[in-house]
Amino acid sequence: MNDEELIQEIRKGSRAAMEVLVKRHYKSIFAYVYRKTGDYHTAYDLTQEVFVKMMNSLDKYRDTGKFSHWLLKIAVNHCLDYFRGRDFKQQQRESELTEEALPANEHQNVWNIFHKRLQNEQVKQAVLSLPEHQREAVILNYYNGLKIREVAELTGANESTVKSRIRLGITKLREIILGGDRDETKRTRR
Repeated sequence: MNDEELIQEIRKGSRAAMEVLVKRHYKSIFAYVYRKTGDYHTAYDLTQEVFVKMMNSLDKYRDTGKFSHWLLKIAVNHCLDYFRGRDFKQQQRESELTEEALPANEHQNVWNIFHKRLQNEQVKQAVLSLPEHQREAVILNYYNGLKIREVAELTGANESTVKSRIRLGITKLREIILGGDRDETKRTRR
């Protein structure tokens, strides 16, 4: 069954069709939300809320495009709401205070053991450090595999703006990541 057939079954009251539809799209929605938030638990909660919104809005869905894009649009808007919300701003303030209280890393050798893991973390942090519009465009284009036109439709920006955001975002990521590598090279030569 394709998505549209599952939606028809859900509208008739089929819970099994709903489970199949959620399972089919859960991973991609969670991945998008996780890349946007950088926190597993927050991404889990927000993903659940996206699917609740999807179920509540399913009557409004019209078969005029891909269901996956319609669902991703809900996720994009839900993440925007989250970042504008009071809970996120409070978490940011608490996180800044916690980072200031942490001691400097004294175990440089651990870096070699967890190098790969840290590289992934470095990329994650670099993506999270991008301005909101660039981060969103890079995630949707690179991680979700959407075309420029599709990113433009989801975000409400025109295609040239999306191209610019992606180009600037990739440039900043390159600077952040390569800059971090250069610093590590200098540290290991000492």
